[in-house]
Amino acid sequence: MKTAIITGASRGIGRGVARMLSQRGYRVIASYAHNEQAAREAEQELGPEVLYFQADHADRTQTYRFIDFIRQHTDRIDCVVCNAGITIRHSFTETTDDDWDAMMEVGVNAHMIMLRELMPLIQPDSRILFTGSAMGCYPHATVLGYGVMKGAVHAMMKNLVKVFEPLQTTVNAIAPGFVETDWQKEKPDHVRQNICQKTAIHRFSSIEEAVQAYAFCLDNTFVNGAVINIDGGYSYQ
Repeated sequence: MKTAIITGASRGIGRGVARMLSQRGYRVIASYAHNEQAAREAEQELGPEVLYFQADHADRTQTYRFIDFIRQHTDRIDCVVCNAGITIRHSFTETTDDDWDAMMEVGVNAHMIMLRELMPLIQPDSRILFTGSAMGCYPHATVLGYGVMKGAVHAMMKNLVKVFEPLQTTVNAIAPGFVETDWQKEKPDHVRQNICQKTAIHRFSSIEEAVQAYAFCLDNTFVNGAVINIDGGYSYQ
């Protein structure tokens, strides 16, 4: 049985990707930061071949604990989905050092460390997938740190192509725009309408539509080093 690792998988896109991987016959080892109820619900939904481990990747020691948990439960990895990320919605001048460090630690540092430490377990012809963001391609209107973090995720993905070339393992990033997750549903209606007006399809993506891009990268052995935009024709202008 193939094994997939995914960070930040208790809700939203992460949970959708975990579901897709389990339906494809992968054993899935997933992390979640805080929402234990959502993780337990996901385990019940997805079945016994999906294991969840609590790890807040803003804390590097917890990232290493997740790595140890993975090593205890598998001796091979066929897919890694670097999905965890956070945004701290402060203006540029109000963003603290701790805010900036937390966003970079979760989105960039934790995934670099995890891939470095687990590389001996990653099999030839595997798939490494990052959750990037349209906000790593376009200016972010409110949170500079999030946009810079996702831009760094895209850059790390492209550089890792050469690292994984000897394994003939592809490395790609999915860059969703605005996806109908619980967090997006909590936005005020006037904010949501403004987003829809900037999107050519005039709506948010469903989680399933975003997950299809991850499935495409699993299936296609030639797509490599790509940032795949799933933004519905978004324009920040």
